Amino acid sequence: MITVLSHNIISPLGSTTEDNFRSVLRQQTAVRQWHGRFGPVGDFCASLFDDGSGATDGPAGLSRLERLALRSIRAALKGTDVDTASDRTLLVLSTTKGNVEWLADGIHPLERALPDSSARMIATALGVTTAPIVVDNACVSGLAALTTAWRLLMMGRYDRAIVCGVEVQSKFIISGFQSLKAVSPLPCRPFDIDRMGLNLGEAAATIVLGRGDDKEHGWKIVDGCQRNDAYHLSAPSKTGLGARMALTQAVGDYPADDIAFISPHGTATLFNDQMESVAIAGAGLGKVPVAGLKGYYGHTMGACGVMETALSMCAVDNGIVPSTMGFAELGVSGRITVAANAAPTSRKGFVKMLSGFGGCNAAMLLSSNKNAADRATADCHEDGPLQAKHNVHITESTVCIDGKVMPTHAVGRQMLTEIYKGVVGDYPRFYKMDLLSRLGFVATELLLRAEGGVRFVERSDRAVVLVGHSGSVLADMNYLSSISDADDYFPSPERFVYTLPNIVTGEIAIRNKYHGETGFYLLADRNDAFVDDILRSAFCDRGTNSVVGGWIECGSETAFEADLSIFERKADGGGRPAATK
Repeated sequence: MITVLSHNIISPLGSTTEDNFRSVLRQQTAVRQWHGRFGPVGDFCASLFDDGSGATDGPAGLSRLERLALRSIRAALKGTDVDTASDRTLLVLSTTKGNVEWLADGIHPLERALPDSSARMIATALGVTTAPIVVDNACVSGLAALTTAWRLLMMGRYDRAIVCGVEVQSKFIISGFQSLKAVSPLPCRPFDIDRMGLNLGEAAATIVLGRGDDKEHGWKIVDGCQRNDAYHLSAPSKTGLGARMALTQAVGDYPADDIAFISPHGTATLFNDQMESVAIAGAGLGKVPVAGLKGYYGHTMGACGVMETALSMCAVDNGIVPSTMGFAELGVSGRITVAANAAPTSRKGFVKMLSGFGGCNAAMLLSSNKNAADRATADCHEDGPLQAKHNVHITESTVCIDGKVMPTHAVGRQMLTEIYKGVVGDYPRFYKMDLLSRLGFVATELLLRAEGGVRFVERSDRAVVLVGHSGSVLADMNYLSSISDADDYFPSPERFVYTLPNIVTGEIAIRNKYHGETGFYLLADRNDAFVDDILRSAFCDRGTNSVVGGWIECGSETAFEADLSIFERKADGGGRPAATK
């Protein structure tokens, strides 16, 4: 049994989960107008910490983001039995852009702008001795982090997991969303007929999970699921396919009459809210109250999944369905029940939903009902290294397919183009991709051609799980060049989309019509045993029968590596994925 041991939220509305919940009950919002905060981005509405709030104060040498996360984690650990120095304790950090405000600032080395650097600094400050994981999976990162931690605990790798979602805003992020015309000039209005877009926000939230605590009462994760639309990199599916699939599996056979509410992504953009409404109605949950929280906090990106889950637990503990601030009149076609006002509830479960760039969608069901049990598969309890069905290994100068060298003439970026032209040739979208996506695309094409069989058919049982170190740093630098000069300030929406490393998984999903789980993880160094654990954790999802995944690193134009394989669940549905050769 995996249970929630504690949680904490630090936001502009308070420094504990309880403080934040009371602010929500009082209909207090942290979203307001900001003037000149980030220079050329101009005036905007957001939920940000005041410079003098003290929320991001802390040890020298740490960034604002790291100090904020550290403060939340320490607050959550108070009163628990977590030994941070134990090799049975895991730290999982959820953030989409980390210290991107330090990127190429002329002060900090490039490495300190990477999200993994933040995870290592936080781990060191806490005395955590195991290697941390960063989940960098766009806006679903928070739920993906909770799901990953939950699975690794079920697998028996750890006894305690500290999951922290954190985000701070910057010119980089706000200008990017502005370039996509997604930012509202006024406080956001989720699901409302007059919604105009999202507000961004800052926060840190922590949930501590424990294994082996057979509590009769208390919160537990019943199921977590991720599915991809395989439709578009930045626009959600018109049919809500990925979100509906994730929601349907997460809820499963849990009784709808014990679900207090659905906490949606609810960003108040035209297409997100429409998609979620269709997905919720399509899953048969149209009568369950929908309680959106973005009107209080804005979109806190890597923090929102953890923060809104903690707030939802607090709300159910207090017998309350929170109101959706900013909502007045339904402005979506899906027949859903948006909670315009707070209401009492005696139900014990809730669902958290998220969606994000790269086509990713996530849903998680949590319950304090003593009869609720988590849903694990046999694969969560197996040991031993994963065995690959096929493997492709690419460096900047070599290509090997199942151990055989593929002749090439060019090196670096040109080599990837050479392979594309010689092997694929009919997918011009390739030329729009950043280098990380090109690398993943080419490696996957070679891998799937080695596998053979029918291509380009809809399937939801194959996951795409990639692990690396540098993430999207090259795309970050590329986008930064469009906003660096105040006299030539022209944020590029196309460049901005690729500043999320999970976009490569979206490219692979779209190309191959994969609707299964997609995820991107960051580690300090390549550790094959650790990578195996992350890949194996995908098989804890009972809907996953196959995984395309492995290590992918693209830290420079002239030095990169992709070492990807296909893994499959055993035919009998149990045990670890088996070798086929």
